[in-house]
Amino acid sequence: MQEKAITSQIDEYKTELSTELRLILDYWARNTVDKTYGGFLGRIDSEERVVQDAPKGSVLNARILWTFSAAYNHDANPVYLEMASRAYHYISKHIIDHEFGGVYWAVDYVGNPLDTKKQVYAIAFTIYALSEYYSASGVEAARKKAVELFCLLVDKAYDPIKTGYFEAFTREWSPMDDLRLSAKDENEQKTMNTHLHVLEGYSNLYRIWPDGTLKEQIRLLLYNFFDHFIDPQSHHLRLFFDENWNGKSGLVSFGHDIEATWLLLEAAEVIGDEAMIEKIKKVSMRIAEATIKGLDTDGGLWYEYEPASDHLIKEKHWWVQAEAMIGFYNAWQISGNEKYLAISIKNWAFVKDKILDKVNGEWVWGISENGEVMPGEDKAGIWKCPYHNSRACLEIIKRIN
Repeated sequence: MQEKAITSQIDEYKTELSTELRLILDYWARNTVDKTYGGFLGRIDSEERVVQDAPKGSVLNARILWTFSAAYNHDANPVYLEMASRAYHYISKHIIDHEFGGVYWAVDYVGNPLDTKKQVYAIAFTIYALSEYYSASGVEAARKKAVELFCLLVDKAYDPIKTGYFEAFTREWSPMDDLRLSAKDENEQKTMNTHLHVLEGYSNLYRIWPDGTLKEQIRLLLYNFFDHFIDPQSHHLRLFFDENWNGKSGLVSFGHDIEATWLLLEAAEVIGDEAMIEKIKKVSMRIAEATIKGLDTDGGLWYEYEPASDHLIKEKHWWVQAEAMIGFYNAWQISGNEKYLAISIKNWAFVKDKILDKVNGEWVWGISENGEVMPGEDKAGIWKCPYHNSRACLEIIKRIN
């Protein structure tokens, strides 16, 4: 591809993503504010119907806080800071557990504690979001709470013997039987998904609080990926482990694979570890190449693959596409190989064709194997948040700039 043609493609990519970012943010600011009970609505269904009595998840609220904070840091639109502050005050009042520390998994629609378990994943996202909000607002209490949550995780959830983080606890930080984030997950003590987002949260915290203990925890998390999560043969990520790091699943998640490629590199860059940066670049390229096996001819990235049964789940979820856009763009930046740039742009073309809701705005949950919009899934909810797609826009715009 000629240099002029590449430049033209990239400029068009940036222009389209800048427009899409505004549309995503406008959708959430216009449709999801809960004017009756405060904060944001817990659920909007696939038919754009508000489910007024839906629970309000801590992950949804943290991701809203991060999204509007990051948007304000990119474009100082006062509406974005207003939305971020709304999320911050709601989290501070209703979702943070002021008695036992951490955050509730969910509160009810009026803001009372509903599911009080301490899911490390949710606390990691709250750290991530509070750190971004501090950067946007300068509110010192947000940084203080992010640091407090980090110290709490190290104290309560970190495994000082085997390293890594345990998955979940009761409200009072006692062991519990059901550790799963969702019904589809394996019920195991240590998971790749939680560790990836603990790393993400810690990296963002380090930007505003470059503490030595935090730096060491980031480095230990990166070694967890080298030592346990990244399969040295297949170059896919291993997802579930027991407390002693014995692998418990062979399932491949293409979205998590490609998401990890750039989040691992970002963490090493944040702490300024040059040797780690070079190591991760090589590993990331191997993971990216392995992820290509999950691409369909239309540019979309499939959901999961089970090697034991040779079963490919050919759904194409919104968040998987968002991570593919960033991850393959990152692979192009690392390698200079134009095929990865082409994959990123083709994936965006798939998103425009199949995932964007051109009538109502935002992105649909996903496309089924038969090419239809997956029925009955949320437009906004516990898991359907503005984070993956807005982050894809923000991240690629930043990289182009």
